[in-house]
Amino acid sequence: MLTITDLHATVDGKAILNGLSLTVAAGEVHAIMGPNGAGKSTLSYVLAGRAGYDVTGGSVTLDGTDLLALDAHERAAAGLFLGLQYPVEIPGVSNLTFLRTALNAQRRARGEAEASGAEFMKLVKTEAEGFGLSMDMLKRPVNVGFSGGEKKRNEMVQMAVLNPRVAVLDETDSGLDIDALRVVSDGINRGRSPNRATLLITHYQRLLDYVVPDRVHVLVGGRIVRSGGPELALTLERDGYQDIAA
Repeated sequence: MLTITDLHATVDGKAILNGLSLTVAAGEVHAIMGPNGAGKSTLSYVLAGRAGYDVTGGSVTLDGTDLLALDAHERAAAGLFLGLQYPVEIPGVSNLTFLRTALNAQRRARGEAEASGAEFMKLVKTEAEGFGLSMDMLKRPVNVGFSGGEKKRNEMVQMAVLNPRVAVLDETDSGLDIDALRVVSDGINRGRSPNRATLLITHYQRLLDYVVPDRVHVLVGGRIVRSGGPELALTLERDGYQDIAA
């Protein structure tokens, strides 16, 4: 589903990704771990098409479509979702307006019928309740006044409503207490589907205690230097990265 081949990318002229290759098949959850500065967040931004992250080589395809040839909004319409480490606040725009606008924009881009008001409200209410967000919170501006855990729950609602083909979650566990971590992890697990590939970027084993990945990859120096099963994350938790060379 998601295929990354020999990807090179720079930020402000500095090489960050240096030949990264990875394939995440439909129905799979892969975790990427690595030390600070390894290129984990850069990978997520490159996949999403963030400005200032320049691809200098390699390719990325989603279901055979050249992702790098698309603008950021086109990548979203193609089925890519990025969960941010630090979700942004959008004053003046309610969660409900934001979500319905995003959902219908993607449906139009795919040639699908837009969601009616009743259909949308039923969907968003169901998903919000599953993540412990009240409708009152969804009427508030996006993430404004939300705690760190509430922002991450809100992102899980967004992901559930938009129903992406590929979910890239950049340190979704960052800043979560135990209860919020369990809620978010449950949402990721409920989103597992034969039609979705999920890429988890994380520093810690604790997320993987709840969301058991199919594969774990170690990113060092802008490329993947080791891959393995879930047990690899336990090894990293115990021994760190000092013995893993780029």
